[in-house]
Amino acid sequence: MPPKSKTKTSNTRAAPAAKPQTVARPDWPALAPVSPASDLECSSLLPAQILTIPRLFTSSLSVKYVAFLRSLPLTTTPGRPKRGDAVRVNDRYQIDDQDFARLLWEQTALKDLITAGEIDGEVLDDKQRQDLFGGEVLGLNPNIRIYRYSQGQFFDQHYDDSNNLAFPKDDGSSVPAKTTWTLLLYLTTCGGGETVFYPDPPSRKAAPPPPVEASPEVGLALLHRHGKECMVHEGREVTKGEKWVIRSDLCVKR
Repeated sequence: MPPKSKTKTSNTRAAPAAKPQTVARPDWPALAPVSPASDLECSSLLPAQILTIPRLFTSSLSVKYVAFLRSLPLTTTPGRPKRGDAVRVNDRYQIDDQDFARLLWEQTALKDLITAGEIDGEVLDDKQRQDLFGGEVLGLNPNIRIYRYSQGQFFDQHYDDSNNLAFPKDDGSSVPAKTTWTLLLYLTTCGGGETVFYPDPPSRKAAPPPPVEASPEVGLALLHRHGKECMVHEGREVTKGEKWVIRSDLCVKR
């Protein structure tokens, strides 16, 4: 992870979240069929840093969503990023939609698996769970991003920043919150397109640990720490097919 005093330099940070598009709320397809939490597991790809939930979306739901997402007005990111931003070449759509974020959190197994805090078959107590996720988990960031990586597209090495926000409550009020973990929900399998993390060496003289790779799989949810705890990572070039991703973040009270 980047030292807390480290200043992020060129090509090591994701561009700040763009202003969400002021368009009508998409008519998202129903989140069905989904697998019950009892049939799924939350596992560590790298302890306390990267978690995976295979089959959070069923294959049929993933196919249904990809067909729908193709109808959205995707925008291709600029080929030449602003100074200090990582190079990213993909097509994307972004919108603030607290209703869809809530459905994605509550109608899939995500809420049950995260709030239960059972990781690798071990149940965490409240303190362990809050230490892991950075506080009391409220749900998903209403800022929803859709990514499509076609052949030849990629996202260069970068860190994901944490953001403060007012998390909306059911009664119309809000809670001060911050994002602590990135959520990437893969809807397709493709050639290439791996999300690759580069852990820091344990000391300046030590050799860096080997990279940790996550290949896109249909319905796979990947969560990783961001902000001060973020590891540098990249989305490798897609060499065949398309990589479709739904992106949000875990939000906790601040």
